[in-house]
Amino acid sequence: MIRAILCDDELLALERLADMVRRIDGIEIVGTAGNGAAALEVVAEEQPDLIFLDIEMPALDGFDVVEELNRRGGAAPLIVFVTAYPQFAAHAFDTGAIDFLTKPVRLGRLETAIERARAAIESRDARARLGDLALQLQALRDERGSDFRAGNYLWVQRRGETVRVDLDLVDWVQAEGEYVRLHLDAASYLHREPLSAILQRLDARRFVRIHRSHIVNRDRILAVRRRTTGGYKIVIGGDRELPVGRSYRSLVNIVIAERDSQA
Repeated sequence: MIRAILCDDELLALERLADMVRRIDGIEIVGTAGNGAAALEVVAEEQPDLIFLDIEMPALDGFDVVEELNRRGGAAPLIVFVTAYPQFAAHAFDTGAIDFLTKPVRLGRLETAIERARAAIESRDARARLGDLALQLQALRDERGSDFRAGNYLWVQRRGETVRVDLDLVDWVQAEGEYVRLHLDAASYLHREPLSAILQRLDARRFVRIHRSHIVNRDRILAVRRRTTGGYKIVIGGDRELPVGRSYRSLVNIVIAERDSQA
């Protein structure tokens, strides 16, 4: 059963969405909120699997809520943004949202979003089981006196094998729920550890957090571009673009200033 909360500052929209959600099997509404601050309180109390979150709200908007959840740490719920403004779609997916619904929400489209959330939750649970096996392997090697974690590297599971990943060679790191994906050249590795913990392992002189979901190697930054919707994005090798979160713009500005001073 998916445990969900709904957040919208328009009461009629909130009631309509709640009525539609109740028609779908396998999902339970455990709370509602009429603004961003109330949503954060309900999340802290109920620890839901999923939030249907309006974007345009006074004081704290939907994007602010997501960034605050990230700052609080812990296992964050999946996000489905709900808004009357489709131009927010690209930014919404940049935040890591599982889906984006445009008002007025149609039942069929809502069912699709819930199925996506269900699949993501099941996948997360499966990865957790694999992560538990990896922890057991680590404990076994520790008991045998193996220097399993010496140095600035990690051992990660990939397709039935244990692979050593040198953290100093990482290009960028992406959060995926309770996991992170480590990108090195054309390869990537999934590791069960929150982004905040990985950040502590990385050399602060070489890595900078630019978003609630992204850490980047400073040496891989090729350019900083202004987004058409406001804010900035980082360009790294392969012409890949990564969003810069509002809360991390000052850090990116420091990086830019350092590069300018070295030019």
